[in-house]
Amino acid sequence: MSGEQRTSFPKGKIEVVLLEGTHPSGTALIEREGFSVRTMSGALEGGELLEAVGRAHVVGVRSKTQLTGEVLRQCERLLAVGCFCAGTNQVDLEVAGSMGVPVFNSPFSNTRSVAELTISEIIALHRRVSHRSALLHKGEWDKSAERSHEVRGRVLGIVGYGHIGSQVSVLAESMGMRVVFFDCESKLPLGNADAAGSLEELLSVSDVVSLHVPETEATRGLMDRARIGMMKEGAYLINNARGSAVDLEALREAVDSGRIAGAAVDVFPEEPAKRGEGFVNVMQGAENVILTPHVGGSTMEAQEAISVDAAQKLIRFMNRGTTTGAVNVPNVDLPSQEVEGVRSHRILNFHQNVPGVLGKFHEAASGLGVNINGQYLRTAGDIGYVVLDADPSGAEGLKDAMEGIGESIRTRMLW
Repeated sequence: MSGEQRTSFPKGKIEVVLLEGTHPSGTALIEREGFSVRTMSGALEGGELLEAVGRAHVVGVRSKTQLTGEVLRQCERLLAVGCFCAGTNQVDLEVAGSMGVPVFNSPFSNTRSVAELTISEIIALHRRVSHRSALLHKGEWDKSAERSHEVRGRVLGIVGYGHIGSQVSVLAESMGMRVVFFDCESKLPLGNADAAGSLEELLSVSDVVSLHVPETEATRGLMDRARIGMMKEGAYLINNARGSAVDLEALREAVDSGRIAGAAVDVFPEEPAKRGEGFVNVMQGAENVILTPHVGGSTMEAQEAISVDAAQKLIRFMNRGTTTGAVNVPNVDLPSQEVEGVRSHRILNFHQNVPGVLGKFHEAASGLGVNINGQYLRTAGDIGYVVLDADPSGAEGLKDAMEGIGESIRTRMLW
C-alpha cells in the first residue's frame, strides 16, 4: 500500500466501520494507513445498523448485513463499501452506484476452501460418513460395506465451471474421478474434463452433481423437482453455491424415497443472521445428508485472504481513486499522482453517463486556466467515472466547478 497518497482532509477523520467480525489482518492494513477504524462483531439491522454506519465514509460487511437502498441513502458521507466475502447480494448495487459509491468484494479468495469442502463431501457421501457417525453417537454399531463406494472411476458433474468449479475439477481428477461440466458460457476444460452439451445431459450421466453457480434469475430454482428427477438413480447432489439454486422440498422427497443416495447442503434460502440463532430446515434428519452452516469459504486461510484483498481494494480507492474490482461502477486502475517529481492534485468525479459531461469539465478547466496533467475516463451503464490530475494551484476551484455541474453525482479530491 502506498503511504504517500493523501486525501484532501486528514486520514484520521475518515471513518471506517467494519461489521460482522472481519478478519483482523484487513483491519490492520486499513489502520496502518491512518484511517479511523471501528470494528463490530455480528450483523446489524434497523436502527442499530444506521447508528453504526450512518456517519461512516467506508463500510465493510460480510454476507449477513443488508445494505439496502433505504440504508444507503441515509449514509450521506459514504464513499465506498467493502464486501468481505465473495458475493454482493447483501448490497443494493444500483443505489450505491447512483450515489457514486463503489462496492468491492473478494470473489476468488475462498476458492480453495470451497473446493476442498466439496471434495471432502464427495468422499463422505460415498462412504456414508455422516450416517455412520450419527448411528455411533446414538450407540449403534453398524460395521458394513453396504452402499459404501470409492470415488475412483465415478463421474462428477460440475454445474458452473468458474474459479471454484474448475478447481474442484482438478482435485477430483487427481483422485481418479471422471469430470463433466456445464456452464452457460464457453469454458476451456482443465485436465481431461469434458463439457456436457446441456445441463440435462450432465444430470443423466453424473454420479455426483456439484453446483458452483452465482445467484441470478437463471440459477434461482435451477435444481427443481423436474431436474432432480433427471439425475441418475443413486446419485448425490452437492450445493455449496447459493441457497436459491435447489428446491429443498423436492430434494428431501428424493432422498427419503432413496432415488437420491444423499446430499450435502451448505447454503439455504433462509439463514440465521447471527451465530447461535435457531435454524429449522426441511433437510434436517434426512439420512446421509450433510448440512453445514454456510462455511464453504470459512477457513482461517480464506477469511484472512478475503480480508486482505477487500481491504487493499478499499485502500487503493481511498488513497488513489482506483476502482479496479468494484462491481457497480466503471473500473479504472490509476497510476501515482506524482510524475517526474511533480505531484498533481487528483479530482475524482462520478457522474451521469450522458453526452457532453467531459466537455463541460474541460470548459471549466479552460475557463479557470487550470492545466490538466492526466485524464482517465471510463463509463459503464448509467455511470461515468472521470479522474483529472490537475496543477495544485487551480485544482480546488476546478473541483468546485465540476461538483456544480448538473450531471455530477459525487466529487472528491486527493492531494
